[in-house]
Amino acid sequence: MLSRRDFLQVTAATAALIGAAPGTLSRAAAAQAITQNDLLSFKPVGQVTLLNFTDIHAQLVPLYFREPSVNLGVGEVNGLPPHITGNAFLKSFGIQPGTPEAYAFTSVDFARLAAEYGRVGGLAQLATLVKAIRAQRPDNTLLIDNGDTWQGSYTALQSRGEDMVEAMNALGVDVMTAHWEFTYGQDRVKELIEKLNFPFLCGNVVDTDFEEPVFESTAYFDRGGVKVAVIGQAFPYTPIANPRYMIPEWSFGIREEKVQAHVDAAREEGAELVVLASHNGFDVDRKLASRVTGIDVLLTGHTHDAIPQLVKVNDTLLVATGSHGKFLGRLDVKVENKKIVDHAFRLIPVLSDVITPDPEIQAVVNGIRAPHSAVIDTVLGRTESLLYRRGNFNGTFDDLICDAIMAERDCEIAFSPGFRWGSSLPPGADITMDHVFHQTGITYANTTRTPMTGELIKTILEDVGDNLFNPDPYYQQGGDMVRVGGMGYTFDIAKPMGSRVKDMVHLASGKPIDPSRTYMVGGWASVNEGAEGPMIYDVVSNYIKAKGTVNVQENQAIRWIGG
Repeated sequence: MLSRRDFLQVTAATAALIGAAPGTLSRAAAAQAITQNDLLSFKPVGQVTLLNFTDIHAQLVPLYFREPSVNLGVGEVNGLPPHITGNAFLKSFGIQPGTPEAYAFTSVDFARLAAEYGRVGGLAQLATLVKAIRAQRPDNTLLIDNGDTWQGSYTALQSRGEDMVEAMNALGVDVMTAHWEFTYGQDRVKELIEKLNFPFLCGNVVDTDFEEPVFESTAYFDRGGVKVAVIGQAFPYTPIANPRYMIPEWSFGIREEKVQAHVDAAREEGAELVVLASHNGFDVDRKLASRVTGIDVLLTGHTHDAIPQLVKVNDTLLVATGSHGKFLGRLDVKVENKKIVDHAFRLIPVLSDVITPDPEIQAVVNGIRAPHSAVIDTVLGRTESLLYRRGNFNGTFDDLICDAIMAERDCEIAFSPGFRWGSSLPPGADITMDHVFHQTGITYANTTRTPMTGELIKTILEDVGDNLFNPDPYYQQGGDMVRVGGMGYTFDIAKPMGSRVKDMVHLASGKPIDPSRTYMVGGWASVNEGAEGPMIYDVVSNYIKAKGTVNVQENQAIRWIGG
């Protein structure tokens, strides 16, 4: 009997044969071609089921999210997952173009496939999958949240993270680690931890006075008769990538030796399966797994990579589950004599339109959002072009933000941080306040105006570029390249720091950036205490309202060499 997935592939092939492009099924036909049962199809293995999501960034309802078309790797990881995109990704993982998997995992034909397959994510839809798997494996399942959960929406910003604590408690998360959670400040983090129904694990965070642990490192669970240890690893560069003044008494870092000590201690406590829930970023975790022994499963977050297969490093299985609630990772393992002897894995795309929302969690989501509907549902304008954020150098939503800064703040040049979070919008979509806060909802959102010499602008670009493209993963801080408006440049990835940025040009004048000339530069999300200026979400919303309709094309002024 033909499965629904087979039906989709046959239909696409037939369309190609008669001259229609694959993937041009109507949305109704596409929805019929894959079902909730198809998404849940899985043959259980062993005693333990690890469910995992990461980097949900406070997204409670379905959205659109385009995967990057460019994800460059440097050095030994160049050309390895996750540094494969587009058609190369489809070929590498044997995914047919035009299928739900092609839509979920790549940017290929994104706008067209978005019209067919609809939105992704949504906490109530995610809950439906989680509850179905738990019903199948009631005493075997662990649900792990890899962090970046409390930040990224209007309601999260208004409640200072408490809406997501309520939502994760209702979902029944078993354990979490953290990163953007810390941008609410030390006191608020402590308050919210007290409201959690599960452990908050950050074994690499110590106090600045005596280097004593601030949080628990490890939690133990019995699943299927197996003693499971979950160790938490927070983002190691939090005080650099985010404001240090918000967490003055806490020190972070990769702390490889501490990770090894936590693993060894877990083994001494009788753990038969050791899981590291990490927010290091994929390439950092790949290196960590090659140097720390005894980790059976490494759930990796921060860099928002969605990889449909496990990556094995020595005896460690690495799992990367994307972002924004778009995927649920399921890894079943069979454990014998404290080793994994068999496993099965699936990264399940949360295709919202074919999943029945869980009524309990939907009620929680509605309760969180309803009091704010007058704000978040406000339509500011419309986009004629695809708006997205993800990509090493370019993102049209950030280009829109840069345009807004230059127009509203009277600047020649604009910077927007290389944040990876924020939903996408297909052409023809309304832009709401909700969408603006997806891109800008942080606790240090002032928009600044700063005079900078051309030499300083180059220094900033070089510094940020090294954070992204340093050949040693332990010196990479994640994120993407800072976005720029009003200027162009060429970036040579293979060059050493200080020599990567060249051919800087001021677009308005068409002249090269003069190292000695001073330019007025607008920006936002300064990590320095005392930054002043209007909030970026007000700047952007005012600009969109004034424009009415926006059309932001791919930025051709930024070029790169190598990678």
